Amino acid sequence: MPRRLDWAAAVMAAAFCLSPLGPAAAQDARRGAPLVEERGCVACHGPSGVSAVPLMPSLAGQQADYITLQMILFREGLRQVPAMAEPARGLTDRNIEDIAAYFAALPSAPKPDRGAPDAALIARGAELSAARNCQACHLPDYSGRANVPRINHQREDFLLHSMAEYRDNLRVGADTQMNGLMHGISNADLRAIAHYLAHRP
Repeated sequence: MPRRLDWAAAVMAAAFCLSPLGPAAAQDARRGAPLVEERGCVACHGPSGVSAVPLMPSLAGQQADYITLQMILFREGLRQVPAMAEPARGLTDRNIEDIAAYFAALPSAPKPDRGAPDAALIARGAELSAARNCQACHLPDYSGRANVPRINHQREDFLLHSMAEYRDNLRVGADTQMNGLMHGISNADLRAIAHYLAHRP
């Protein structure tokens, strides 16, 4: 059974990321580029940061603070994603900040073969997103801010998987807000939200 994230530890990690001494003062995309190559990040996340691998997130234009937080959780074993265990192993805080800066600097773009939009699913997804006030944290264009992730231009399958994990209490973030928002939502509604977000401009 997947290990649940120690959310108190995640909050501490988030506090580090957002502190005055955190990544905003230290990150450097130029230092991050060779680290991304060395760790083989592009094999899953794509050479331009747009993933072509099922269930692997696109990182182009992702919020640097959010990437930093997730990488710390991977490195410390607080978030269990087997594919990330080895790439995160042994990275220093500065390494993580630089990798985050590299991906954040790439232009965000949708998956090229995301398929045709389904008007009914998009309408339902928009309705559900508004009802849950997703834009309050992820912003009106869903580009995110600080440690709140960008969720537009993201892979539809990854969005669906992530929301299901929050709903089923298999994953939490720096707080349990996403778990509460996803509680009780049906698979059909999760699919509608994921489709809506994946087809945002």
